[in-house]
This record gives sequence, structure tokens and C-alpha cells, in this order.
Amino acid sequence: MEKKDIELNSLIRLLEDPDEQVYNLIEKKLIEKGDIVIAALEKKWNKSLNSILHVRIENIIEKIQFNTTFDSLSFWAKNDNTDLLYGAYIVATHQYPDLKYSDIQLVTNKITTDVWVALHDNLTPLEQIRTFNHIFFEVHRFARNSSDYYAPKNSYINTVFESKKGNPVSLSIIYITIAQEIGLPIYGINLPKNFITAYVDEKSKKIDPNDNKKNLFYINPYNKGAILGKREIDFFLEQQNIPKDKKYYQPADNITIIIRLLENLIVSYKKMGSGNKVKYLQKLITIFN
Repeated sequence: MEKKDIELNSLIRLLEDPDEQVYNLIEKKLIEKGDIVIAALEKKWNKSLNSILHVRIENIIEKIQFNTTFDSLSFWAKNDNTDLLYGAYIVATHQYPDLKYSDIQLVTNKITTDVWVALHDNLTPLEQIRTFNHIFFEVHRFARNSSDYYAPKNSYINTVFESKKGNPVSLSIIYITIAQEIGLPIYGINLPKNFITAYVDEKSKKIDPNDNKKNLFYINPYNKGAILGKREIDFFLEQQNIPKDKKYYQPADNITIIIRLLENLIVSYKKMGSGNKVKYLQKLITIFN
């Protein structure tokens, strides 16, 4: 047995020490070692009947996995936030640490191919979106989950792919990802109490991507891709007693969308009374400060 393995096994054995100060020290050392200790911790958990040890190991693994998610999301935010789907995937690893991005990509590639085959060059923007909506909502059966709206599963991208049900933000992330993959200029609109997308004139977008006049129309993925105009946005804001702001009509960047996804999860876990989850998710949001 190598020296590092002997040291690791010694640390894990000390997790059963009743002295809280000893445990705190061992916990810190194990967390610093990162993902490489998880397999050994899980092995120890399976071999022991000690309920206190079980709780300690679970807490350590949760903290290690959180640190991994935190570091990955920090890197994404600072270096490579052009891939919106990857940002949503990283958020999901907070709850599903064994999730592989390649598995997510396999699903999106299938939908992307189906949409690409159905489209052709002489379609108008509206016709493109109607065709896109048919594949997305009728063929692949994505839909809103209005009966269990606040469930965390509606915000984790992998469970949305599995159930084909989500909330406005998660459905929009998938919608945007597939649309942009095939060259459709679809961008997210961070509307309060909702989340929609916009079809932006590509030529105009190169001049000024945040000019509302250059948004051809809006699309609501939470309502089967319903087409909206500026009047409908105005009316929605009036109904919700929300003061108008130009940012509610303009494309949001990927970081804003991922923050919104995290905020949705925080609301979900608050309603469930899961204080630890809320604490971790709030720490993830601090990345973007």
C-alpha cells in the first residue's frame, strides 16, 4: 500500500473519534484532498453501522462535491461562459455529481438534428420558429410542469431532459441551445416572474445587440413557443405591477441566465425547508458578484 493510501485510511479511521475538535481537523484535511477521497469515504460508509460516522462522511462528501461545482462554475463564469448549456450542466452537478456532460450533449444532438432536417433556407423567421416548435414540443414533447412548478427537478437540466418538463428558465435554456446550434438567432429575455426568448435580426444584432427595435419577435417556451410582440410584454408587466425597464425587452447574457436558474433553485429549496441546499446555492451566486 502506498504512503498516501495509508495516510488516507488513517484519516478516515479518525472520523469515528468522539472528540469534535479531532473530527473538525480531519474533516478539513479530507476536504482539502478533494474528489480523490470520495471512493474511500463511500467504502467506509458501506462497511460501518455507525450512524454518526455516516452523517460525518455524508457531510464531507457534500462539501467536497460543492467545492468541485464551485470551482467549475467559477472557471466557466470567468473563462468560457459562451456555452449556456454547459453552465446549466455545472449547476446540475451540485445535485448530481456523477452527471456527464457528454450524456447531455447526446440528447441535445438528437433534437438538434431533427430540427435541422425539418428546416430549409427559404423559410421566413416565423415559419422557422413554427417548424422548430413542432419538433421541440410535438415530436420531443417538451412541456411546462405547472402542477409541480417549484420542484427542484424543474431547474436541473438533466432531469428536465428525462421528464421533458421544466420551468420557464430551464425550458428556455434548452430551446436557446438547440436554436443557436442550428444558426437561429434566439436569445434569452430575463423577464420577471417568467422567462422568454427573442428572435433577433442577426444583421442588426452585429450593430447593437441590445437595441429593442431589432428584436423581431418574442417566443415563450413555457407556453409551447407562443409568439409574442412588445405589446404582450407591456401587458404582462402591467398585470404584474412591474415597472417597465429596457432590460426586460433585451437579450440577457449567459451569466444572467445562470444566476436566474440558481435563484429558481433557491426558491425551490426554501419552500422545501432545505437550509443546507439554500446555503450552498447562495454561495454559488457569489461567484458572479
